[in-house]
Order: sequence, then C-alpha cells, then structure tokens
Amino acid sequence: MRLKPDKPDPETLALLALAFLAEDDDRLSQFVTLTGMDLGQLRAVAQDRVALGAILDYLLNWEPLLLEFAAAMEIAPEAVSRARRELPGAPLD
Repeated sequence: MRLKPDKPDPETLALLALAFLAEDDDRLSQFVTLTGMDLGQLRAVAQDRVALGAILDYLLNWEPLLLEFAAAMEIAPEAVSRARRELPGAPLD
C-alpha cells in the first residue's frame, strides 16, 4: 500500500511505519532493542496515539531509515515530520 496525498493521516502513517519496520527482521529487531518494547507490546502501540508518535520519532531520528520509508510509501520525508507534529508528545519547535 502506497500513500500519495500531500498530508497523510498521522495515525495511518505511523501504523504504516510500524508495518514497514515489522516487515524486515533486522529493522524490527533494532526497533525492539532500541525502544525496549517486546513483540507483545507492539499490538498495543496501534491503539496509543503517543506510541504512534514515538514510532515516527524513531524514523525521524534515523535519516537513512526515514528516507527508505518515505521512498517505499512514495511520500516526501517531510510528510513524516508533519504527521508527527499532529500526534501527542511531539517536541516543541
């Protein structure tokens, strides 16, 4: 599934980011290791807007992964940043 709108829904984008991480064992392993989450907690993430924001934070803090995700979704990397600002817990500019 690819997104092309200029402003994708932030929750959907974060869920797509989680799916993107989960579809590759190395990406998922690194995410789980760095966040301290276990695989069982990932299901709860989908219901928590703060946690969805944290997933976007994870991408935004690792540019090569952000660029890979943006290319896979056919969106501008800036769309991830815009979506992050719409979720709770976003850093203040």
